[in-house]
Amino acid sequence: MRYFFFTLIISCIGFSQTTVQKDSLGWNLLVDGQSFEVKGATFGYDKDIENYDTYFKDLKFLGVNTIRTWATGDNTPELLDAAQTNDIKVMVGIWMRHGRPGMEDDDSFNYLEDTEGMEAMYNTAVETVENYKDHPAVLTWGVGNEVYLNTATDEEKLAYSKFLERICSTIKSMDANHPITSVEAWTFGLEWWEKHVPSIDIYGLNSYGAGANYLQGELEKRNIDKPYIITEFGVTGEWDIKNKKNGITVEPTDKEKYNAIANGYKDWIANKSKCLGVYMFHYSSGNNFIAPWLFTHVNNLKRPQYWAIRKAYTGNKPVNNSPDIETFVLPKSTFKSGSWIPVTLNVNDIENDNVEVSFSYNQRTGSRKRRDQILTLNHSGNLNEGFEIEVPKEDGAIKVYANVKDAFGNLGIASTSIMVSDKDARSKKFKVPKVELPFYVYKDDRDLPFAPTGYMGNYKDMVVDMNSKDDVYSGETSIKISYNAEGGWYGLALVDPANDWGEILGGYDISDAKTFSFWAKSNFDVHATIGFGLIDADKPFPDTAKKSVKIKLTDEWKKFVIKTKKLDLSCIRSGLVLFSNGNGYPYKIYIDDVVFE
Repeated sequence: MRYFFFTLIISCIGFSQTTVQKDSLGWNLLVDGQSFEVKGATFGYDKDIENYDTYFKDLKFLGVNTIRTWATGDNTPELLDAAQTNDIKVMVGIWMRHGRPGMEDDDSFNYLEDTEGMEAMYNTAVETVENYKDHPAVLTWGVGNEVYLNTATDEEKLAYSKFLERICSTIKSMDANHPITSVEAWTFGLEWWEKHVPSIDIYGLNSYGAGANYLQGELEKRNIDKPYIITEFGVTGEWDIKNKKNGITVEPTDKEKYNAIANGYKDWIANKSKCLGVYMFHYSSGNNFIAPWLFTHVNNLKRPQYWAIRKAYTGNKPVNNSPDIETFVLPKSTFKSGSWIPVTLNVNDIENDNVEVSFSYNQRTGSRKRRDQILTLNHSGNLNEGFEIEVPKEDGAIKVYANVKDAFGNLGIASTSIMVSDKDARSKKFKVPKVELPFYVYKDDRDLPFAPTGYMGNYKDMVVDMNSKDDVYSGETSIKISYNAEGGWYGLALVDPANDWGEILGGYDISDAKTFSFWAKSNFDVHATIGFGLIDADKPFPDTAKKSVKIKLTDEWKKFVIKTKKLDLSCIRSGLVLFSNGNGYPYKIYIDDVVFE
């Protein structure tokens, strides 16, 4: 048998070495000389450090031997340690910003002009490899995700390609023990990679549904002699489905979601000679639009996708099957908000478990976060006598979900759609998510609704730490803003979407709030202007209200309150705004517990 080898330098040091090899039968991945078939899952619990060990043990139960992340963060050392303890490898993600608002990201980056931003990404990539290249849990580097898909022009794609090669070639010079993967949707990156990024060792291709069966053929048509990993996989996504009802894409059934993974793995993935394996999307829990479609858990309950991964990787059937929703039908009409409508629902549970039924809805208009929301519907009734649901205060088409939970922690979900009518909802200018009060702009142990990306003035002398433990009013962290110049002015805004100045719809409807308050102090006496609202009406998507107070900060924590009862808070996209000046010496400002209530 004749062999052709592409290998990375063998090391006798304790860390693992990943090798890519080609023989007459195809491409293979080896870890420390042993064959390694990628049976992976993308990992969404990276912030839940305390439960890493539980998640990794569960992944082992499913037959998973590697996870994929999109980027690194403060928790990466603990993540890698926990993975190694449980004999799971990691594709370590290195994030590259998107060239325009795209599939799952509202960012917009200019690869033609933003040299400072590219240098920051380059330095982050170098730092990531330097920090983790000797960790035994590292399998490969995953540089970027769907950047070509989310970049507008060929000129920009070429600039990104050259930048990507700079990063990948640098990584290759730093680390001879781990191959480099870059990730793209479907085949959108193939020609660019082949022409301009020779340092990529493995092509990472995100593909859903039966399309995965054709990836090898796409590489062969282009005479590409490199291996690939399917870096995201699941049932066919919304973007590829043409069947619609009331203008809303018809979501696959739970059976289709299970079969796409359980059968698709052996039929479309494992039998391809160029394919090194797959990362199933997505080992995580959520309660947003994508979660019922593609996640293993919704509200911490197991979905059919969870059991499908186990069937694909181990051949084992579910320990306990998800409830099967055989029928879920709503009347055909347009319904006024507040009205009650009957539900036709038939459920079967193979194990005859007791089940609980609930209903929720999603709508597909407005800002990204509004389109992602799944909200609870009021309902009455039971399986024997039938159910009714109350129509929510929305206008237009909504997607309605029937959720059936069994005693084993499984959740079956079915969906349909109806048209609803509401005059007030129809008249809203900016369709953004309505929040529940109190609504925290900043507080410990919460995902921040606004991103600290609005830098203004002499921002180069400003350092922002969103998780400072130096001095806090409550909890464990506060915002620390360090200003290191003697003069000049600077500003910081926490905004949604990140990196946007009013060109993209974002923010939140906080209409019922009566006050906006925060706690603040400084290590010296400092004057500052602090409040909310920044984007003016000359932009397509402004803040509907702006209010701030000029205050003096001292070395004692003090609460500041702004009354908001008479303000239009229907679209607040700048949740915290601060301006201040040089004071003749460096100083620090601390802010904590920022809240609308």
